[in-house]
Amino acid sequence: MTIDSTRIQVLNTADIRDGAYVLYWMQQSQRVEYNHALEYAVQQANRLERMLLVVFGLMDDYPEANLRHYTFMLEGLKETAAALALRGIKMVLQLGHPAEIALALGGRAAVIVCDRGYLRHQRAWRRQVARQAPCRVVQVESDVVVPVGVVSDKAEYAARTIRPKIQRHLEDYLVELEATKIQHPSLDLNIDGVDVADTERLLSELRLDRSVPSVSRFFAGGTSQARRRFDTFVRTRLKHYDHNSNQPQTDDISHMGPYLHFGQISPLYLALQIRKASDSLKTAKDAYLEELVVRRELAMNFVAFTPNYDDYACIPGWAEKSLADHRHDGRETVYSRRQLESAGTHDPYWNAAMQEMKQTGFMHNYMRMYWGKKILEWSKTPQHAFRTTLAINNRYFLDGRDPNSCAGVAWIYGVHDRAWAERPIFGKIRFMAASGLERKCDIAAYVKKVDDLVQAPG
Repeated sequence: MTIDSTRIQVLNTADIRDGAYVLYWMQQSQRVEYNHALEYAVQQANRLERMLLVVFGLMDDYPEANLRHYTFMLEGLKETAAALALRGIKMVLQLGHPAEIALALGGRAAVIVCDRGYLRHQRAWRRQVARQAPCRVVQVESDVVVPVGVVSDKAEYAARTIRPKIQRHLEDYLVELEATKIQHPSLDLNIDGVDVADTERLLSELRLDRSVPSVSRFFAGGTSQARRRFDTFVRTRLKHYDHNSNQPQTDDISHMGPYLHFGQISPLYLALQIRKASDSLKTAKDAYLEELVVRRELAMNFVAFTPNYDDYACIPGWAEKSLADHRHDGRETVYSRRQLESAGTHDPYWNAAMQEMKQTGFMHNYMRMYWGKKILEWSKTPQHAFRTTLAINNRYFLDGRDPNSCAGVAWIYGVHDRAWAERPIFGKIRFMAASGLERKCDIAAYVKKVDDLVQAPG
């Protein structure tokens, strides 16, 4: 099937050459299923009567990544390489800077295909490849349901402003993506790479920050793991989602954040599976699609159109002024980053959330909001709080260091929100209190759930 042209962007003016193969430089979309960039590359290879080579550049100093993130990612890439081999497509992992590896192998390519990344450094890598490659470079967007440029050409103010723009196009993009058979297998290509099948050995040879351990006992990487979790969610827990998505003591959520972060599962696949669920679950289905499509793609819009998306200066003017007005308000408690990371505050609810993050690499979204609001309350300045929140978020969460994280942290400080009743420290920023948790959910059961999780044997 033809890939929709709105997902495709030619990044340079070079021509398609008479190269040895088509190169798919995989970076963001680390999967075989429902990968528009991969299918476009297969179609190009078939049209040019060439083989397709997939390459992944593995750097051991990816921004803010540590052993936790690398373990999850390599578990997924191991599965991806095996799945590509079953389709007759060779995948190589090479150590080094991703853009430089793409350029090195692109020297023999007829055309280079890449997926789209939204963060600053991901965009810079693609610009570098497009600028220096001797052949055409084509970017194909596959990690959103509706392409970012189709939805809007500016930073949207809130979910309420982007929702109708997404819904206007949604039906056009909720389309199954069929795999195209490769006509010229590439498994015999003699190109060296590291052995991703031996994940443990590869991890031991990389120069990584090993201070944050892997969480494979809770979350193992890979498309098959994502599908298994999601199938269970749809069968057994979707029916509770609209009532329990803000109830952290339950597990009535999909846990797809880590898999979406690494591109191990397609948001299109998830949306289509939700749409296939029983019509009797319409309210729950709508609630899930709101989070998966509207809220998630609002985050993509945020980083795409906000140059300083990871800096305090990204917050709206009204929020910055209000927080500045209350900058010198007295704080009953101020905690250092070390105290926060050790879950050593006076608040047992917050401590449980921090433990869930540290031990599992995940935190229920309702608790993420509370967790972030309290760091604002317990820091000397809002600027210091912003830096601390983002740093801890990116260090421990499997799905940290991405558009959702940047938008989520910025939301704590007023992005995609509105002004509320004024109060000390927060000014007009939305406030959350322990009493609100006690009123709205069974927070004691959440604390027990986390305690049981972290103390359970492997």
